[in-house]
Amino acid sequence: MNIRHQQIVVTLAFMFIPLVLLFLFTYLPFFKMAQFSLYEMRYIGRRVFVGFQNYKDVFIRPDIFNSLRLSLYYLVASFVQLALALFFATMLSFKTKMGDFFKGIIFFPYLVSGIAIGFIFKFFFTRGFVLDSLLIFLGFQQEALPYWLRDTSVNNIMLAGTSVWRYMGQNMVLFIGAIMAVDPQLYEAADIDGATAWHKFRNIILPSIQTIVVLNLILSITGSISAFEPPYVITNGTFDTGTYFVIMNRMAHELQKVGLASAMAVILMLIIVLVTLFQKTIFRIFFEPDNRGYTFSERRSIKKRNAVQGGTL
Repeated sequence: MNIRHQQIVVTLAFMFIPLVLLFLFTYLPFFKMAQFSLYEMRYIGRRVFVGFQNYKDVFIRPDIFNSLRLSLYYLVASFVQLALALFFATMLSFKTKMGDFFKGIIFFPYLVSGIAIGFIFKFFFTRGFVLDSLLIFLGFQQEALPYWLRDTSVNNIMLAGTSVWRYMGQNMVLFIGAIMAVDPQLYEAADIDGATAWHKFRNIILPSIQTIVVLNLILSITGSISAFEPPYVITNGTFDTGTYFVIMNRMAHELQKVGLASAMAVILMLIIVLVTLFQKTIFRIFFEPDNRGYTFSERRSIKKRNAVQGGTL
């Protein structure tokens, strides 16, 4: 047996166990879940084949379809979270007084268990507790304050805000790592040219970290669709706060509608795949260079310049 064959045998031997584990704990459960989604069934008992009726029910049942609408709150929160993370990362990537301290403070919430954070904010928003006490101290009347977890006009905003507080530090650390990898000579050249901080951010930092920006954007958007811990721990999905994951958990474990919950899981996976493909398409159009090496912004700049000069691109 020559060296090439030995390398192939060793590679296959090392890949065998991971592939088997991947199949047993990922692909096989998914195929079984897709199979269960075609049945009306409980965990124990008789199964009745209903075809795609469970998938129709996902879009017909008001409680399930409404939970998809609630994802918009967490979607907006994810953009706020990314903007704040990018702002703090840009500030703390350079010499800042007590910079390491602020990095630790901002990143710390990500290290705390989601269940613990849920209990923290459950008492924080409860009527007459921390938030109300702070607002009363600032001069507000308690009778004028809403019930933060019961009032349907504000409760989902409060819950989405907890996600911003928790995950902003994670995004910030990823941004800082990307910003620190930018060539310092670019900043020196910008200083010589008299560039302002905004020009440095727009023309040096943002183009250099666009891959990490897109990665964080994908993670944040997919996370907003599958939000679970804040509404589950803080309100248990009551008062119109049940997100898609909370309703799916209720269908599967409380109501024992395993087939319907499986259909919800398959649809969620398809939504996440479609959102990811859409984001990658947008990234390829606007950020990746074409066959001439120009990005979208560069092509637009050239077109404007040629238009001023009376030429065409």
